[in-house]
Amino acid sequence: MKKSLIALAAMAAGAAQAQTNVTLYGLVDTGVEYANHANAAGNSVMRVTSGGQNTSRFGFRGVEDLGGGLKAVFNLEGGFFTDTGTMDGALFRRQANVGLQGGFGRLVAGRSYTTVYDFILPFDPMGYAPLYSWATTGSGTNGSKYGMTTGFDNILKYQGQFGGVKVGASYGFGEVAGSTSDNAKAAFGLGYGTGPFSMAATAERVNGTTVAASGTRAKTSVYHLGAGYKFSRDVGVKAGYRNYRQTPAAGADVRADTYWAGVNYQATPLVEVTGAIYHQNIKAGARASDTLADPTMYVLRAKYALSKRTFLYASAAHAKAKNGQVAGLTRDNTADGGVTGFADSQTGMIVGIQHRF
Repeated sequence: MKKSLIALAAMAAGAAQAQTNVTLYGLVDTGVEYANHANAAGNSVMRVTSGGQNTSRFGFRGVEDLGGGLKAVFNLEGGFFTDTGTMDGALFRRQANVGLQGGFGRLVAGRSYTTVYDFILPFDPMGYAPLYSWATTGSGTNGSKYGMTTGFDNILKYQGQFGGVKVGASYGFGEVAGSTSDNAKAAFGLGYGTGPFSMAATAERVNGTTVAASGTRAKTSVYHLGAGYKFSRDVGVKAGYRNYRQTPAAGADVRADTYWAGVNYQATPLVEVTGAIYHQNIKAGARASDTLADPTMYVLRAKYALSKRTFLYASAAHAKAKNGQVAGLTRDNTADGGVTGFADSQTGMIVGIQHRF
């Protein structure tokens, strides 16, 4: 009897394993960075930095086959800083969602990346790099980012692929009593790919909370275009454009355009080289000096694969602003991981290693 129960339990476990798949995954990325003009005295800084190529993270994703082509899915993902061992925000700040997937596409609820992030970041030649890329934000030194929203709380997100056409939408509930518009966020995306060509267009709207005195609320609208073309298996180009407009509850609008383009070249089976340029045209900034800056950043990166899951990388970048205004390679020197610029130019270099599991 005991042997029969053990055999039955083993059969049940095998059936459950066949229907349900849970995966532990992540990546660990650490580098050593040098950057000049890192304080008001004009000094340089040398530091260990987390996430030079991609943000370090861990996560769990699962799929259960419900039959008839329908599947239940979930994703829990959190970030961390390898230089200090601390969490990058809340435990599952990156992803915490559950939903359904089938021939209709994928629908999830919880916390997730926005449709804009999903559709546009594949067209960044630096490939989701948190440092030395202005695809998610502009130069951002001293807080001016003029970028996209990478994730929504309280989200409903849909994405579907139908032949060469990809569609997506996400909505973040504001959860303000008495108003469905306050703090609400929405994003839409349309993508297309055929042969070596691919492209995407997105729109995003983020609302603030209504100010009782004026009856108005701040709102931000962001539009993107992205395109890519593979000339061969080894050479491809990517480009993107962002139109950003913020209308505050009081005061003047903030408007900025960001452009980028780059080349990815697989020089050998083990070596990949990337060159990219980013430019920002701030037409009406939160600070008057922003409109004079028009910063540009040049980036060069090389990656060397040690295996399918581990590679070394070296990235160098130089940012320059006009009219003596401040330029920075990345956002700031807070938890985002960047180094604030204190001059009209900044140069930096990161040498690091990344392992995926």
